[in-house]
Amino acid sequence: MANLRDKKQLEGIKTIYFDYDGTLHNSNKIYAPAFRKAYDFLVENHKAEQKNWEDEEIAKWLGYTSIEMWKNFMADLEEPFRMKASLIIGQEMREQMLAGNAELYDNSINTLKELKNRGYVLVFLSNCGIKYMETSRKLFNLDLYFDSMICSEMYDYIPKYEILKIIKHQFEMDQVIVGDRFHDVESGNINGIKSVFCEYGYGCKNEGETATVKIKEIKEILDILI
Repeated sequence: MANLRDKKQLEGIKTIYFDYDGTLHNSNKIYAPAFRKAYDFLVENHKAEQKNWEDEEIAKWLGYTSIEMWKNFMADLEEPFRMKASLIIGQEMREQMLAGNAELYDNSINTLKELKNRGYVLVFLSNCGIKYMETSRKLFNLDLYFDSMICSEMYDYIPKYEILKIIKHQFEMDQVIVGDRFHDVESGNINGIKSVFCEYGYGCKNEGETATVKIKEIKEILDILI
């Protein structure tokens, strides 16, 4: 249950930006097998050492753009192999989704539905690619809830805080961004927008240290916004 301080922090909000992976979508269920498939490709081509990856090790890359992920993970990997590995991840994730293996967190849809009914402007804002976003849109009928859907590939994978700076004036002010990684909190801080950090997602808890409010499950946002 939200406390009075949290409610006062988020009073008068009109527009809510939602991160997707780790915030609404339990995405490591489909990302982990996709990552392993891409890594196997690199091992087969003598570009990586054999390794058994734990789900928790893989999950730390969720929330990054593809460019950021490879820069941090294997900065010296040659471009053709990086592009092929990225393609494998993207294709496998979409195949996993179409096979019915993707799932949203409990109460994600109910929370979006209730916020929509309350009149908030809802904006999907993710560091993902266009095909992934569009597959998610169709699979979970996200058009029923989001007024706009925006992903980083639409802006050549520039940082999320830069995308937010570009788009924020398209929507009603008094805004908040909701997400599970430092990208989301950082985006809010740089743009003078409040933030809600999702502690249940894939980020370390210290990534949410400067967030306006922290939540342990997505439905808590319904108690915080007034």
